[in-house]
Amino acid sequence: MRNARAALDQARARRDADRAAGRLPPEAELILRRLERQQRRQRTPRRTAA
Repeated sequence: MRNARAALDQARARRDADRAAGRLPPEAELILRRLERQQRRQRTPRRTAA
């Protein structure tokens, strides 16, 4: 399990470095932005009607 987690962390670090350097394909960048938006929405508490 520890090895799998380390491999995932390394892959994420490479992805983040490539993204920061502008080396990701435009399609991948769009997918990442969509996922980030969805995650932000899930973390934001929803207001209930009074």
